[in-house]
Formats: sequence, structure tokens, C-alpha cells
Amino acid sequence: MATPATPAKDTHGPVIIPPLSRSAAFRRIFKKQRVPILLSIPFLLYVFVFNYLPLWGWARAFFNYKPGKSLAEGGFVGLRFFEELFSSDGFWLALRNTVTIALLGLFFGTLATILFALFLNELANVAFKRVVQTLSYLPHFVSWVVVIGIFSRFLTLDGGLVNDVLMKLNLINEPIPFLLTGPYYWWIVTFMGVWKGTGWSAILYLAVISSINPELYEAATTDGAGRFRKMWHITLPGLKKIVILMTVLQTGWILGTGFEQSLLLTNGAIIAYSDVLSTYIQRYGLGLGRFS
Repeated sequence: MATPATPAKDTHGPVIIPPLSRSAAFRRIFKKQRVPILLSIPFLLYVFVFNYLPLWGWARAFFNYKPGKSLAEGGFVGLRFFEELFSSDGFWLALRNTVTIALLGLFFGTLATILFALFLNELANVAFKRVVQTLSYLPHFVSWVVVIGIFSRFLTLDGGLVNDVLMKLNLINEPIPFLLTGPYYWWIVTFMGVWKGTGWSAILYLAVISSINPELYEAATTDGAGRFRKMWHITLPGLKKIVILMTVLQTGWILGTGFEQSLLLTNGAIIAYSDVLSTYIQRYGLGLGRFS
């Protein structure tokens, strides 16, 4: 009886595939991701043209620049204009107002957004929930000119809704000049920002809430937890990362806060509280022709 033949052994060892060159690896990645790469090109061009290309203009700060003349004709002055700017009392006042308004808006805006998203998520009626969400983010599309016009009408001394309601409730004896009192300006601007941006910002938070594992809520219900305990122990921890991310991103816009509000609401009585860096730069630099 013949014995079965044994398979031949591979005497060459494992096959080693040589690594791809950089150009070949790039072509392979581009072929797989060509659609998102091509879609991102317009946005990259936008960022380059409007965010990076204008950086060349910063060189004017170190020259005595005059419109229509080259930088060399103006002459290099070093840090002279920076010293003048930092020695100005108006600059530090505008910086104080900018940082204060930005921090108030960041704190109360984030708090209002989280609370709104939490309670909106608890609505059981889906149709009503959609209506509320739609109405809440509509103010985001209203221009600041319209928003400030509405709030100015509400807060005016003559026939303002806020003063009329407060007087009818006997909370005040005479109308309060909200728009002529400096300390009120910070809170008015903060409230306008919260009203305008809460609904729109809540969209992202609601999306994160919807991605939380529903089994966690089922387990909490089995253990006897109510709605508030589930929000505190499940929903809020689930929002921790997005809250940190949004806070960090919004911090980058602190020094550019409040331009439209200050430009449209500022008057001589409240300029010490309403003047921000953007309006100060416009008045001190562009208004006086000091472009450097």
C-alpha cells in the first residue's frame, strides 16, 4: 500500500512585501479620500485668502505707513506705535470691557445652552419639541441691527416695555435709563447674546445627547433614578467633552467680541463701559488715519 505524499515544504520563508514609497502611499491615500480632499479645497482657499494672506499687513505696524506709499518710504519705526497704544488709557479701558463682556457671554451663554438642551431633550412630545427647537434657533439668523433695534425699543425710557411692566408691578417708581447707564450695558449685551445664540448652539449639544447609549438610561430607570438624577449622572457627564471643546474654541474669539453691539448702542453716557477693542481700533486707527 502506497503511503500518501507529504506536501512540499516552503524553503523560501514568508513573503516580504516591500514598503511603498512616499509618492505611492500619497497616491493611494488620495485615491481613497479624493472626495473629501477635493471638497475641502475651497475651504482651505478661503482660510488662506482671508486669514493668512492679510497677515502681510501686520508689517505696517512697524513702519510709518501712509496710504499710497510703500513701507520703505514711510520708514521703519520699530515698536513706537505699540508703545503709544499701550500707554493710552483708552486701550486698557477697551480691553477691560472686551474681556468682561466676552467672559460674561461665554459663561452665561454656555450655561443657558446646556440647560436648554437638557430640558428640550426631556420633552416627550416630538412634534412640540421640534417646534420649540425651530423657534429657538431662528434668532441666530436675525442681524444684530434688528436685534439691537428690538431691545432698544423694549428698554427705552418713553414707552419701553420693560419699564412699563416694572412700573405696573410697582417694582420701580420711575423709568430706569437702561441705555444711558454704563453698568447695565454689560448685562444687556450679555442677555442679547444669550437670546440670539442659545437655540443655535443647542443643536450641537442635542446631537451629542442623542449619541449617548440609551442602555445607560434604562439601567438608571431600573435602579429607580428620576429624570433629574439621570440628567445629572448620565447626560451631563456625556456633555463634558463637547463643553470643554466649545469653550476652548470660543475663547479664541474673546478679543473680537462686541463690535456690532458697541457700534450701535454706544453713546457718550456709557462709552466707558461699551467701548471695546474693535471700536477703539476703528476710532483710534481708521478714524484718525493712524493706519500703522
